[in-house]
Order: sequence, then structure tokens, then C-alpha cells
Amino acid sequence: MGTITTKDGAEIYYKDWGKGQPIVFHHGWPLSADDWDNQMMFFLAQGYRVIAHDRRGHGRSAQTDLGNDMDTYAADVAELVTALRLDNAIHVGHSTGGGEVTRYVAQHGNGRVAKAAIISAIPPVMVKSEKNPGGTPVEVFDGFRAALAANRAQFYIDVPAGPFYGFNRPGARVVQGAIDNW
Repeated sequence: MGTITTKDGAEIYYKDWGKGQPIVFHHGWPLSADDWDNQMMFFLAQGYRVIAHDRRGHGRSAQTDLGNDMDTYAADVAELVTALRLDNAIHVGHSTGGGEVTRYVAQHGNGRVAKAAIISAIPPVMVKSEKNPGGTPVEVFDGFRAALAANRAQFYIDVPAGPFYGFNRPGARVVQGAIDNW
């Protein structure tokens, strides 16, 4: 475990375990590298080198007010990949992490990426509009912003307890550890 400092001064935390072909895990919003621990332990036991980082603004990385966009996230990954000398890496991204993987591969991954796995990734445009009728209504995001501003701690209990993991569906088995880890 360690940190790198990016060109713009943001400190990025990462976990780096094992030897072998690297697998880089990219977490979703507002999670952290810790959310990949089960997968990291599995692939570590299979002989892979496993790496996960806390994206800027998340977990143990710098809580920056600038650079919270896909281009900067991808540039941060490029700096991490360079610092850790990762070649022939497999990149796995969930949600926002999927967008980060896609942008990284497109902008920085030439010759360094073996494979990419994108899991429930966010699309480039999420908000419902005339051009994107299947998008999420802006009121959903307005509600998230209002809930975060009103009581950030409660928001981080309510979202995983309900819609994030689907625990609000009839018959769903609630996994308290997943909620608490969020």
C-alpha cells in the first residue's frame, strides 16, 4: 500500500499486492479500493498482481476540489500505471470506474493494456434529455445533492441500504456488511 503524487499535486492512495500479470481495479462512486478486496484476494490466490486505488476525492486519496472529471481520473490512472511500471495489465471498472477505464484505455493505454472489463459502467451522458430519453431524470441527482448537503452521514447509510445494492426490492436479502462498508 502506498501513494503517488500526481503532476497537479493530488495524492492518490493505492493497494498493490502480489506478483504476476497485473489486474487494476477501478471503483465506483462514492466507494474506494476496499470494495474490491474480495476480488483482489481471489485473483491474488490465482497468481496475479492486484492493484486498486482510491480515485481522487474518494477514500484515502486527496479530497480535491478540482480534477473531478473523467479526463483527470484517466490521467491519474496513467500516472499510477507509470509509477508502478504496469504493462500488459487487465483493467476492471465498475460504475464510475468503468468510465474511468474506458477513458484511460482511449487516452493513455496504448500498448499497456491487455484487456478491459467494464461492469455496469456509467454512460457518457446519464441525465435524461430530449437527446437521451432513457436517461436518469435530473431530479434524482438533485435529490442526491440535497441529501448529501442535508446529512452526508445519513446519505451514506440510506443509499446502500436501498437502491444502490437493490435491497429496496421485494424479497431482496439485505447484506448489512455491504451497507456498513459503503
